[in-house]
Amino acid sequence: MTEAAIKKENKDIARQYKELLRISYQTLTDEDKKLIRSAFDIAVDAHKDQRRKSGEAYIFHPIAVAKIVASEIGLDATSIAAALLHDVVEDTSYTFEDIKKMFGETVAKIVEGLTKISSLKKDKDVSLQAENFRKMLLTLNDDIRVIIIKIADRLHNMQTMDAMRPDKQVKIASETLYIYAPMAHRIGLYNIKTELEDLGLKYTEPEVYQDILTKIKESKEEQDIYIKQFSGVIEDSLQKEDFKYEIKGRPKSIFSIHRKMQNQNVSFDEVYDKFAIRIIYKSEAYEEKFFAWKIYSIVTDHFRPNPTRLRDWISSPKSTGYEALHITVMGPKGRWVEVQIRSERMNEIAEKGYAAHYKYKQGNVQEEQGIEEWLNRLQEALENPDVNAVDFVEQFKLNLYAKEIFVFTPQGDLKSLPKGATPLDFAFSIHTEVGTHTRGARVNNKLVPLSHELKSGDQVEIITSDNAQPNINWLDYANTARARAKIKSSLKEEKKEIAEEGKAILNRKLKSQKIAFNEKTINELVVYFHLKTSLDLFYRVGIGKIDNQKIKEFASSRSNALVSYIKRKIKKPVIAEDLNKDEITAKYDQLVFGKDQDETLDYKLASCCNPIPGDNVFGFVTVSDGIKVHKKDCPNAIQLQSNYAYRIIPAKWIDSSQQDFKAVIRLSGIDNLGLVSEISKEISSNMNVNMKNINFDSSDGVFNGRITLVVKNNSILNTIINRLKKINGIDKVTRE
Repeated sequence: MTEAAIKKENKDIARQYKELLRISYQTLTDEDKKLIRSAFDIAVDAHKDQRRKSGEAYIFHPIAVAKIVASEIGLDATSIAAALLHDVVEDTSYTFEDIKKMFGETVAKIVEGLTKISSLKKDKDVSLQAENFRKMLLTLNDDIRVIIIKIADRLHNMQTMDAMRPDKQVKIASETLYIYAPMAHRIGLYNIKTELEDLGLKYTEPEVYQDILTKIKESKEEQDIYIKQFSGVIEDSLQKEDFKYEIKGRPKSIFSIHRKMQNQNVSFDEVYDKFAIRIIYKSEAYEEKFFAWKIYSIVTDHFRPNPTRLRDWISSPKSTGYEALHITVMGPKGRWVEVQIRSERMNEIAEKGYAAHYKYKQGNVQEEQGIEEWLNRLQEALENPDVNAVDFVEQFKLNLYAKEIFVFTPQGDLKSLPKGATPLDFAFSIHTEVGTHTRGARVNNKLVPLSHELKSGDQVEIITSDNAQPNINWLDYANTARARAKIKSSLKEEKKEIAEEGKAILNRKLKSQKIAFNEKTINELVVYFHLKTSLDLFYRVGIGKIDNQKIKEFASSRSNALVSYIKRKIKKPVIAEDLNKDEITAKYDQLVFGKDQDETLDYKLASCCNPIPGDNVFGFVTVSDGIKVHKKDCPNAIQLQSNYAYRIIPAKWIDSSQQDFKAVIRLSGIDNLGLVSEISKEISSNMNVNMKNINFDSSDGVFNGRITLVVKNNSILNTIINRLKKINGIDKVTRE
């Protein structure tokens, strides 16, 4: 480079730095400016020999990222400094220790988090991409600003991607649409989310992007005329009320127009709401709500509203903090148009996300509550290590990006939950203890099943009991990551307790067979019963699946002279591969059918999708070939489900050793006070037994009873029958 070019570049760098300070959303103190200056000097020094693919000095990239962080996102000096330094450790000779010494713990931690993300293995494979995403979220444990700066970094990379190879452009753009745009949306950075989506489309589908962009430019003039017409109708009424306001048109993003065209299968011209009208008014905090509804009434006086399209985000703000009134009205020329009513404060929150909350809540201890709440929710999703990475991403999206519903506690507090949430999800969102002891739920004062889907505005009351505990069916009723993770860990604990009991029972049973209870014997038993872990063995003894008879069979096979002889000849004994693994494995080996999953029927596996145990499946009743089992994502599934819905049977793979079975017992005897209570106490004190139905009829001092129980197996049922026979007054107990 010539000396003149270097001078020009240095001038440009200095100008960019001044602009960074000038456009900062937060008011910067002298201390802040000093911090930013030091970070800037170190960044310039660290990157002095680096150039970007476009040929410009590398330092322009960290400055641009810092400008996005300072102005568009509106973060503090610490974040601006970290943004300036975000590539220093990764690309230059500076270390974390250097950054820590110069800028302190916080900045160093943010830079470390950003470096961790950058050093993740990039791959086209979706599961690896999802795994990267998960690791990226784990850095949130340090500081949420890591993610926010990463989003700014990604935005600038997307804005300056022209010099890259086309295959790299597509890869980065796809990752942006899959990961970064939804995250920006979740944090409340709507402007950035929109830009990321549009840029993503620009590189993944360039022709579609250019086509829509050209059409938007062509229709801009017509749009401006329309907004003028709309404003003209309501201006007089707004001025009469002395409102200070402005009316703007906001074109819908290219990405959202494209999505509408795809979803509704329409052309560009047929998309009717290509823009929204925004009314932004000035007001004091105490009048904000009143003014919003006043403007609403003025707009609806002049234009007929669509009653199903009112969105009141003022009374119940979104969890991102977004507040506004959205109405869709029949505007001039008979066109539906969306009108968004916001105060200046609400508008800033919509554009800046949480930063505007900080600005408007100065001195308030609660200012970080929103981010804290978001972090906590994220933490819950991360707490479940069992979920594989792709499921994790989907679950995360379901829980945090899905449409929200708002429900009330009995005290009238508002709770936000993802769409599709059930009373169980609500219970776990209040507290783990409430969730694990849920016995039932009332929605709007009516008892509902735990699988009931909640709707916005419902008042939910959870009925708890100390004796209640999660069972495997709860996983079918819970949708949020938190509830599912807590139920799974509770079921694991319960299984481990049963396994502890089983261990003691097995010890006694082996002693009576004169067999030593040691690792060698346990290994032999695990191999003999085709299990994987010792816990599997103890658990199945605990629930009675492996009973006296089976242990006697094992003992006799062990003492069989021929078997012993062969065993001695074959030197290498079989050792269970996971003998000491601390878990109870699920063996998907049995298919059950029906809504209550209590029917075992003959079936054939469909050859079109070849389901295997563990797959999500359904049964289809064929005309001549009995029940065929298909995977839920089988290519033929949609056609079968839409054309022959009446022939579809729900189906599920279950672990046969942990399956519950229905059994009906009949009781008769002499009626006396408290007998029913004694019977139900005896049954409920027995682990792994549930009463589905109880019916007693008493006549002239004699009673007859019928109880439907859900038990794991025959031996548990026999134990209960024997115990019931011992109750005073009971004459007969028989199984139906």
